[in-house]
Amino acid sequence: MRGATAEGRGKGGGSGEQVAVAAMADKPSRALVLYAAGHAALLAPPAGSAGAGSSLDAFASRASCGFLTLRSPQASPGTTGAEENSSTILELAQLLDVYDHLYPGKNAETGQEVAQVDPQELVVPKLSERFMGLRAAIVTNCPRVSSFASNLGFHVFQTNDFAVQSGSSSVTKEVGVINRAFGLLGFSDGNVQEASEFDLVFVHVAMENTSSKLGKLGMKADLNRLEKLVSAIMEAAPVGSAIASRIHVSVMLSYGSASGNKDEFSLLTSSTETDSDLNLLRPRQSYTMKAGHTLEDVRLHHPILLAQWQEGVTRIDLAKRFSFEEFMKSCNVVQQHGGNLAMLAERFLHEVAFKLWKAPKYGA
Repeated sequence: MRGATAEGRGKGGGSGEQVAVAAMADKPSRALVLYAAGHAALLAPPAGSAGAGSSLDAFASRASCGFLTLRSPQASPGTTGAEENSSTILELAQLLDVYDHLYPGKNAETGQEVAQVDPQELVVPKLSERFMGLRAAIVTNCPRVSSFASNLGFHVFQTNDFAVQSGSSSVTKEVGVINRAFGLLGFSDGNVQEASEFDLVFVHVAMENTSSKLGKLGMKADLNRLEKLVSAIMEAAPVGSAIASRIHVSVMLSYGSASGNKDEFSLLTSSTETDSDLNLLRPRQSYTMKAGHTLEDVRLHHPILLAQWQEGVTRIDLAKRFSFEEFMKSCNVVQQHGGNLAMLAERFLHEVAFKLWKAPKYGA
């Protein structure tokens, strides 16, 4: 990934760090995306020790880490309530690059605001048409996500059924989900099969307990479930294995509705704004632009946290923890070497498809 992600990072060690050159795989990768909606808010603060030694931290330490910026739609008279403003659908629409179809903005001819399109009635080309025959599956327990993804061309699996069909009753639900996802991608018993049923498996991890009356106990349960999923991925693709060099893993955590303080988790820092007069000569950040046009609705706070890993392909960052603060430190080093702070969420699927040999390099 360009800039802030897989193509734009290196491994360093303080002021004398060197940026390594990322390799291009000699065979198409197969991708697993773990999308944990709203889970970024559950991460322990830097001063805490609750997350020490976690699977998320271990994954971040071997991955290329960065941010995906999101856009916030204007309030529309056609919106009927919370259903249409679901933060998960809003995020998925951007990750899958159909946001502009859902939120057309203004009519090019009349200049009038256009109401949001119902996600279930969205008419766009299927993923296989957009990305050279891409075969994609999504695992979710959310009915609205199921309907939305199916409309875009995903084969939809229900999480509970998916885990049961993993073939083993002796493993946890989380391990069962990951094992079956690996199987669909052509990975089994530590081996890489020549053929696979899917090129991309997208696992949607919804919040199950945090919004309930369980409070902190529920938050811990949600985070523990995510930790088990990440742990299962690392166990299924150990460093040095044949699978590790063929699977491209993306682990992303979002903040959900991000209704909190806009100064929290902000991508704007004093160094990026007032470092020197030379900053006035810099072009606009790429994460505020699309197709050569400046976007006025980009949210510069509460981005999606993204860590990507494929052995021998992605770069290794300085991050030691899966946290906003650690990713910011890593981004600061990248910027010193000409890299970017973040990437627009709408570029995500294009970059993953490139790794699968299903799309040209985005922007090329």
